[in-house]
Amino acid sequence: MSKMDIATKFFHACEGLEGRSGCQEYVADGARFEAQSEPIADIVTVLDYCDWMQGLGQGPLKGCNYRIVTSSFDEDSSTALFFGIFTGKHVGEGGPIDATGKETSSHYVYAITINDENKVSGTVKIWNAPWALTELGWM
Repeated sequence: MSKMDIATKFFHACEGLEGRSGCQEYVADGARFEAQSEPIADIVTVLDYCDWMQGLGQGPLKGCNYRIVTSSFDEDSSTALFFGIFTGKHVGEGGPIDATGKETSSHYVYAITINDENKVSGTVKIWNAPWALTELGWM
């Protein structure tokens, strides 16, 4: 399986809300997560981020979905880029406030680095969280 195939399978497992258990087979021990975006700026491991996504999508944004707009792979840096659009409506419990019924359609990019063992060694998420949180009525 190619490095892009691994990155793609990981992406779908994470965005498909499979959490740690569904993503772990693709992720190297200690794989780092980074984001300059609240509310995920304090998450430091890829698997913790996978759990956060699962909680968000099975809680306050139950029924959320995503679509890939485009993706690419850079062989030199062994990094896959995925540009996606996340859509979710605040209908479930567990958000910062009671369900608002409001919806977001939010652009984001993942930069997923694959190591020589064909495992995700790091993920960076680029996301304008205030946009999404405002649309949801959370800000």
